[in-house]
Amino acid sequence: MTTSDELELVSATKSFGGWLKRYKHHSKVLGCEMIFAIYLPPAAEEQDVPLLWWLSGLTCTDENFMQKAGAHGTAAELGLAIVCPDTSPRGTDLPGEHDSYDFGSGAGFYVNATEAPWNRHFRMYDYVTEELPALVARHFPLNGQQSISGHSMGGHGALVCALKNPERYASVSAFAPIANPTQCPWGEKALGGYLGDDRETWKEWDACELIATGAPAPAEIKVDQGEADNFYQDGQLRPEALEAACKQAGVPLTLRMLPGYDHSYFFIASFIDDHLRYHAHHLRSG
Repeated sequence: MTTSDELELVSATKSFGGWLKRYKHHSKVLGCEMIFAIYLPPAAEEQDVPLLWWLSGLTCTDENFMQKAGAHGTAAELGLAIVCPDTSPRGTDLPGEHDSYDFGSGAGFYVNATEAPWNRHFRMYDYVTEELPALVARHFPLNGQQSISGHSMGGHGALVCALKNPERYASVSAFAPIANPTQCPWGEKALGGYLGDDRETWKEWDACELIATGAPAPAEIKVDQGEADNFYQDGQLRPEALEAACKQAGVPLTLRMLPGYDHSYFFIASFIDDHLRYHAHHLRSG
């Protein structure tokens, strides 16, 4: 088993002049072995570079975005590193952990669980905002400038992380985020299971609720949503609630409703360059 500050290289692949690397480490926060991926652009061989965090969605691992989004070329051009954590603890084998796609394994929802037995391991918020950032800062040529983005469950995570830590991230964006999890079936199942029956405690993990209660907001929120997304049509994502919350609170939101696009990585790959350039602009400005 790796120690908490030891990285074990799992794989390294040359891509657009930079390197996609996967590392294993032992997480004290999660109490298990974890793997994360990092793309280091060519510029990282000469200087410290800014970092984009990417949080993935339900059922994903660290590999989905890196293999399917087509982000490496533009990240290489912009001199932007990207880190993709996994989406849940792995190998804890808690009762019911593997029973469904939208709770437990692959579905950590980027919250800190308070309900047993999940609170022993499912503390993904602390992992992606504290433990893993400290680890990558020690081991890689990063300049301290950070932005955050994500998809679906990971879009929810990106929004919540940015709203809870506005001083940390230069910018935030999301693809088809679960924007109002206290009011949708996915969120009700996950938040109820991880946090218990008191719905008031759920609100600190809901971007719409955080905005409505006056959480310090990023300078701008950028969201893309496909109109042909079946999860949007089924009421799981609720971009309209995010739009209303931002309007009420005076938070600048750029929400693009994109005809014909679904929830897949084809959607993400179609617009990832826009998001990378958006983040690079804010990282340079910061």
